[in-house]
Amino acid sequence: MKVLLLLLLSPLQGVGASGHREEDFCFCGDRNQTQNSSVIYEHGPATITIENTAQALIIKRPFLPNRRNSYYKYSLPPALGRYRFCLYWFKANRTLRLVYGKQSFLLGGDLSSSITRGKESQKTERTSTPIFNVSCISKGWKNTSLDSASEYFFPASPESMPVWEQDVEEQLTALDSLIAQPLAPAAGATEQRMLRRKLGELEKTLAKVELEGQNQTFGKATVHATVLRVQPTWAPRHLAFASQREEGGEVHGFAVDLPSSLFVTAKEREEVVEHRVLLVDINNQTMFQDENSSHILGDKVIGISLVDTVVANLSDPVVLTFFHDQLPRNVTPLCVFWQEDTTAGSGSWDSYGCATATGGSQTDCRCNHLTYFAVLMVSSPEITYIHRDYLSIITYIGCLISALASICTIFFLYFRSKQRDQITSMHIHMNLLGAIFLLDVTFLISEHLASSSNEAVCRAGGLFLHFSLLSCLTWMGIEGYNLYRLVIEVFNAYDDHFLLKLCLVGWGLPFFCVMLIFLASWTNYGPFSIPVYESVGGKSTNATICWITSPLIHNVVNLGLFSLVFLFNSVMLGAMIREILRQNKKGHKLKHVLALFGLSILLGIPWVLVFFSFTSGVFRLVSLYIFTIINSLQGFLIFLWYWTMVLQARKSPDSQSSSDSVKLQPNSSQSHLG
Repeated sequence: MKVLLLLLLSPLQGVGASGHREEDFCFCGDRNQTQNSSVIYEHGPATITIENTAQALIIKRPFLPNRRNSYYKYSLPPALGRYRFCLYWFKANRTLRLVYGKQSFLLGGDLSSSITRGKESQKTERTSTPIFNVSCISKGWKNTSLDSASEYFFPASPESMPVWEQDVEEQLTALDSLIAQPLAPAAGATEQRMLRRKLGELEKTLAKVELEGQNQTFGKATVHATVLRVQPTWAPRHLAFASQREEGGEVHGFAVDLPSSLFVTAKEREEVVEHRVLLVDINNQTMFQDENSSHILGDKVIGISLVDTVVANLSDPVVLTFFHDQLPRNVTPLCVFWQEDTTAGSGSWDSYGCATATGGSQTDCRCNHLTYFAVLMVSSPEITYIHRDYLSIITYIGCLISALASICTIFFLYFRSKQRDQITSMHIHMNLLGAIFLLDVTFLISEHLASSSNEAVCRAGGLFLHFSLLSCLTWMGIEGYNLYRLVIEVFNAYDDHFLLKLCLVGWGLPFFCVMLIFLASWTNYGPFSIPVYESVGGKSTNATICWITSPLIHNVVNLGLFSLVFLFNSVMLGAMIREILRQNKKGHKLKHVLALFGLSILLGIPWVLVFFSFTSGVFRLVSLYIFTIINSLQGFLIFLWYWTMVLQARKSPDSQSSSDSVKLQPNSSQSHLG
């Protein structure tokens, strides 16, 4: 007699659920064993079938195509009597476990129990006997009692339909063809989301594909996938996997070392009959392109996941090793993972939780979680750690001296000249020195703020550092404009609100810019890691400060504003040199040289050395030293220039200038320097 139960084999609780049972389906009953018998596990239709005879307990379910000509046979206890048995179905691993009395069988797990059909396939006499006290637990953990019968079968839901190897290959071929198609610029983000969605569907297919052995690799072109089956043990061991060597690319292969703690964690979450690890090897960056168009090593992305388990904060890191050619000395590899932004439908590369170790022709990534990983190629200064330390010392000492000198100069300027035109110039100098003081102080504390655990404080520090930098650049531009008024304009028109207007521009414009950037996205400010290459040992380290997190904003806003200020101030300095050459007064050459030097510092001309950081070799190193020395000491150099001008004015018996300025008299205009 057959009992047809239209019970869909749908999942009960996901992997890692907190329930007492982790199987997705359970069938239990009592069997009278009246003679020596066995368990027969064989191929059947897309269902789970349980049939009881006096000679054997027969269980059927779909087999792999190449195994359908064989079956499995397990011996039952020789003692006769009534036995309670339960059959458990685990959807995540697509495995069946039979518990018969005190014995447990992982059906199909032991290949030695497999028997090829031959003479054994001849039909033997089988006497059907009923199963008693039958219960079935399925969706919702409802325990359903069933009538006694000799045969039960359960139609499978679409989710429980078997997945074969050819199904995986078809999905991989379709994904390869989509990646090979050129992306339309207007629909680039949409196409990437679609590709990542297809990748997610592939992962679901890999999670339930029927495998012939312990490990199986799929794919022939752009995307390759490997499924690793790990049997749980009382003392889990680490799992190592190495890909085949690849020729013709930047990356020649990779190796993965999964710690034993990964499987201990998984075991604590559920009772499983096997762990299934998925490795996805993608040789194209199309679906992982961020807004900065970041370049990754060899266009290779490696995905690592444990089926139906979110893995994060591992005590022992996962080690992913990339084997590659020797990297250029001006490039630093940085291990990153893909951070999906579900709200915006995009993503970005992030290095949080990953450590990078580089040596020769391989890069090791040690991460405390599982996801999609890659090696980001970051341009880095071609300097050794010794020069880096020297530059850091010069910067910190220079900023400290500059900050103190700026405050002193502000006080001296405040109590000096009382002439109306000179007061305006003095106040402009004082505002520039104030901006330099803020920049020095915020830079000195920025790295300390980045090392704190408070991310909000670091964002505020990065915002204020950016505001200070923009204020410096803006007041340098105002210095150039003031020089234009003094040198070019014939009539200097002063009004009562002139200085107030300059302050609104000098401080208001930077404030408006940083607020606009912050309101656009508060993540634009925060911890920013700067990879630095160390030639000794070939290692790389990260220097973290509170700064702008988007390189695009830095390049557009900071370099863009400086370029405009530099061009304008260069023209003004050229006009000043022309006026000096026109006068050509003998005996004043030193004053003119000092005046031009001071103007160069005020106008920020030495900042142009920042563009030489894009070069390489010894020239780059020399320009970095000059840039660091002059600009970290900018406030101090203005202080020295100011007092040198004062002393020169006092020593000159025929000087017509006050102690605060040097006056040049070109025709009808006066040029006040200082």
